[in-house]
Amino acid sequence: MAESKKGRILQKLLPILILIIGVVFMGMFSGMKQPPAEKEKVDNTPIVAVQEVEVSPLMLEVKSYGVVKPKFETELISQVSGQIVELSDAFVRGGFVKEGELLARIDPSDYEAALIEAQASLATAKAGLEQEKAQAKVAEEEWKRITNASPTELSLRKPQLAQEIARVKAAQAAVLRAERNLERTQVKAPYDAMIEMRNIGLGAFVNMGSRLGKVLGTDVAEIRLPVPDSQLQFLIDQGIAAKVELEGKFSGQPMTWHAHVARSEGVIDGESRMSYLVAEVSDPYLLGLVENIDENTTPLRFGSYVNAKIQGQEIAQATTVPRYLVSDSRVPILNEELKLQYVDITILRQDGAQVVVSHGLNQGDRIITSALDFPVDGMQLALPSNKTDLEEKEAVEEEQEPQIASNEG
Repeated sequence: MAESKKGRILQKLLPILILIIGVVFMGMFSGMKQPPAEKEKVDNTPIVAVQEVEVSPLMLEVKSYGVVKPKFETELISQVSGQIVELSDAFVRGGFVKEGELLARIDPSDYEAALIEAQASLATAKAGLEQEKAQAKVAEEEWKRITNASPTELSLRKPQLAQEIARVKAAQAAVLRAERNLERTQVKAPYDAMIEMRNIGLGAFVNMGSRLGKVLGTDVAEIRLPVPDSQLQFLIDQGIAAKVELEGKFSGQPMTWHAHVARSEGVIDGESRMSYLVAEVSDPYLLGLVENIDENTTPLRFGSYVNAKIQGQEIAQATTVPRYLVSDSRVPILNEELKLQYVDITILRQDGAQVVVSHGLNQGDRIITSALDFPVDGMQLALPSNKTDLEEKEAVEEEQEPQIASNEG
């Protein structure tokens, strides 16, 4: 009886004992388990780069290009025939000559003889005219003594006198022609010029109409500047008399020259659909400024390719913005609360990679220049310089939250 009673007690205590042992082991394992490490809070506020807006008076410019050419160029043509007996040392390609300077001489012998012959004919005609005048006067005196008849034109020798006058005029014309032909044996520069080419040599025989050479005027250079018709609105008076800055190279070095628009060609080119303005540069080879030449001044050579900036209208207040930042006439800026804000702008013109803005932006506005993955108007942003300040502000706010909660409890 006692053993059976003891066995029943053990059967009742065994589950309790197992439960106690399980609780003990559970407590031991719980003590051995480490608490999970707190994850460091990540600040996902986007950092952006900005560019401050500078609003100031702006001079609009229209860009163009062109090739420098002389305003005047002349092909020298022989007006008489003969042998070349003299050539000027300056009559070579690239030589500079003054107006009226002798370039070449054609043998004048035949033309000198023709002039002497014409002068002799003129002297004979004048002598005949004087003789006829004397005869006409005698005839007139004789007819005065005759009272019973009237003189005729022929009896007064008026037709003979008119014939002699005509002979004198013809002789005078022959003299002028001979003098002109003799003068044409001297080939002279029509103006201050540079020789582009010479087609003759000493001793060569030329006929009337032969090409002797070509000269380029050095007083004024011209550059035809193509301008899109849509860009003319940014120029004053369609660009007439506007100042032009030319950029090119001389001896491999970048140079700048100043010009002005002299005229507009007044038509739109059928192929390029461009309007053409003609800019002029006085004394491009500096031939008249030798005494006052500046060390940085260089000649503007014919045939040079130049880029041009035509001065246009002046805008009282404007700024330029990179074109890629503009979307639907709006640009993103960073406001005083470091939040994204889109502002509407008025685009005056597009100039390559830039746009000129006349309204919508103020001095000191900060345009966001970095790309945002998901831009939302009003989203919080940060600058690289104030990122640390933002983190400290958030840390202070986190420390204050538990204190507020305990006070509420």
